[in-house]
Amino acid sequence: MLTPVRVALLTAAALAGFAANSLLTRAGLGGGLIDAATFTGLRLTSGAVMLLLLVRLRGHGRATLSGGSWSAATMLAGYAIAFTIAYTRIGAGTGALILFGAVQVTMIATGLARGERPSRVDWLGLAVAVVGLVILTRPGLAAPDPEGSLLMAAAGACWGAYSLAGRRRRDPLGATAGNFLRATVFGVLFAAASWPTRHVTPAGAWMAIASGSLASAIGYALWYAALPALAAWKAAGIQLLVPVVTAAAAVVLLGEAITLRFVIAMLCVLAGVGLTIRPVRPAPSPSPDALR
Repeated sequence: MLTPVRVALLTAAALAGFAANSLLTRAGLGGGLIDAATFTGLRLTSGAVMLLLLVRLRGHGRATLSGGSWSAATMLAGYAIAFTIAYTRIGAGTGALILFGAVQVTMIATGLARGERPSRVDWLGLAVAVVGLVILTRPGLAAPDPEGSLLMAAAGACWGAYSLAGRRRRDPLGATAGNFLRATVFGVLFAAASWPTRHVTPAGAWMAIASGSLASAIGYALWYAALPALAAWKAAGIQLLVPVVTAAAAVVLLGEAITLRFVIAMLCVLAGVGLTIRPVRPAPSPSPDALR
């Protein structure tokens, strides 16, 4: 059983990986350093290699090929491909809003269908966090490309479904390794089909490899490990922190200015997530006198 402290540490590390993945993807594609297909192929392949090494270091190399499933791998590959292509057509702010909005809808709707019932405070927290995301991304919104918007929504749905698929895995590292190995097939086919239009620089290739081996492979393994202890709606709410973490990292790493709008948005998201993950105190037992 995971302790609350361990769940918090795993979740925080995974969110840091997600944010790093967004920064690397945006830097590579936005800077014209690499094409989407090559980035996706390198990302999935390097992620599979890293996870294979981690599983073998753990001493259970044989479990890698049997871990995971083709259905989960298909969702993982669908997310990676749609996510990468979408960021060649729409802006970062628009993409973040659409992506995590789709994740929200997918995970919360599935949780409700499975019988999870968030309280009113939980719904309020999710609403406040979404308002914060809208405030954060609104200044960068333009008329979004319809195809890019649909691709990013599909990426969010795939990521939400993939997250839910991993919640009941007893061996999250082995399952993630198996999923990446299978997803690599789709990534290589995607890269091969786009070979005539390939464009890659050494810097772009290293960004894709770092995105796959560090931000994706290790980040997803940590996320998979924390998921069994999180309800679907709570996991969805926590992921709303990723755009804020990404924006904050961009301020530090890229020298972007901190605006009042950003501070307000960050406070909204943090407050909303705080409401959804607050500790729930058990109702006090009635005293013996009250039962008489």
